[in-house]
Amino acid sequence: MGEKREREFDEKRLYRRRRRIRNQIMAYITVGIFFAAIVVGVVLGVQKLMGFLAERKQAEEMERQLEEMEQQDNENAVVEPPAPIEPSAPAEPEPEVDWLEEMVESVIAPMPLEDRVAGLFIVRPEDITGVDTVITAGEGTQEALNKYAVGGLVYFSQNIKDKEQLTEMLSKTVSMSRYPIFLAVDEEGGAVRRVGGSGIEVADVGDMADIGAGGDSMAAYNAGAEIASYLSELGFNLDFAPVADIVTDVSASAIGKRSFGGDPAAVGAMVGAAVAGIENMGISACLKHFPGIGAVTEDTHEGMAKLEKTVDDLRASEFIPFKEGIDAGVHCIMVSHVSAPNIVGSDTPCSLSEEVITNLLRGELGYDGIVITDAMNMAAITEYYGADEAAVMALKAGADMILMPEDFEMAYEGVLAAVQEGVITEDRIYESLKRIYRVKYRDRLDQDGNVVDGISESQEAAGESQEMIEEEEQDAAGANGEETLETEEQ
Repeated sequence: MGEKREREFDEKRLYRRRRRIRNQIMAYITVGIFFAAIVVGVVLGVQKLMGFLAERKQAEEMERQLEEMEQQDNENAVVEPPAPIEPSAPAEPEPEVDWLEEMVESVIAPMPLEDRVAGLFIVRPEDITGVDTVITAGEGTQEALNKYAVGGLVYFSQNIKDKEQLTEMLSKTVSMSRYPIFLAVDEEGGAVRRVGGSGIEVADVGDMADIGAGGDSMAAYNAGAEIASYLSELGFNLDFAPVADIVTDVSASAIGKRSFGGDPAAVGAMVGAAVAGIENMGISACLKHFPGIGAVTEDTHEGMAKLEKTVDDLRASEFIPFKEGIDAGVHCIMVSHVSAPNIVGSDTPCSLSEEVITNLLRGELGYDGIVITDAMNMAAITEYYGADEAAVMALKAGADMILMPEDFEMAYEGVLAAVQEGVITEDRIYESLKRIYRVKYRDRLDQDGNVVDGISESQEAAGESQEMIEEEEQDAAGANGEETLETEEQ
């Protein structure tokens, strides 16, 4: 029993001894591995350090060599002064787009010649409808405007019955016209009041002579604004006013109290104010009667009338109110039928004179708006010229619009033939149309060139009108061919 325990005790002691030896061996191995790792790390670190130092030394050597090469190049280089810097031209500003001009061009360009020529006339509605007195715009007006795309219609007291009738007639007329159309009237105030002399009650501003005598140009402005206000409300857009003539003796003048007075500077101030009053209310004003007929005693309605003044006389007097009106922005100036032999060199009416219209009004006074003749059915014209001859002469002299020819169809056909035959160039007609449509479209574009109303329809109408005329010509050619064939067969 004792031997067995002793044997078990020896075995356990032997087991513990072996385990202790194994643990010691494992500890030695672990320590060895740790030291081996340290040695390897040190070796690798030394190698990297040596490599880094070698690379750095190589980089420093290369940098030194580059510096030596650069220094040698600088020593051998020839130093040249820098090239002078030439100042660059200032950039030109972008040109501003003239939207109105572009729109006018886009409307006129596709117009057939027939519409272009018709657009140079302002006539009474009776002249194109054949009706004795027009008081409504119906089928007759529509047919007439389809045939003749006139530039404007002028109305008188006999065309006006009451406010409702007038506004409806004018509104329908606008809707019937292929292009924007002038709806004109003589509404000066005082004795000449086509609306005021009808059945419609409107403000009476009195004679211009009385306003001029008061010496307050604001009164002239208010008078113009008052007249333009009710004209605009009724549907008109062009007023043949104010009178810019100078009258020193009312009893000896055909103009009489229609003038603001006899002092050029005072009349000029009144005219400029009246123009501003009319234009500011959205109505186009028309100065009359260039070159100034206040000193003329005869009436051009009844026959030839002479202006005896020289051009120097006019510069010192009559031209002053017209220049004030031009500076105020007037859109239209009417030229009289008086003869001015001391200026023109003959008895040719001023309305047919290139010297008066082109050289004096446009050249000397610098006017580039619409020039319109006085009514061409006056005796001062009809006693000496045919309707066609007078219209052609006026356009060649520089006028843009022909007012109320004695025979509209004759005048229209005469101008059309003159253009087709080269007596009047198409460029000359185009020039007048541009002036006319600048005024007609002045309020129809916003600042960005967007259409406010009506212009796109006019562009389409121009194209449709051209197509319609071409179709009519083709139909006519076909009909002529059929007639010729039938004649040959007979």
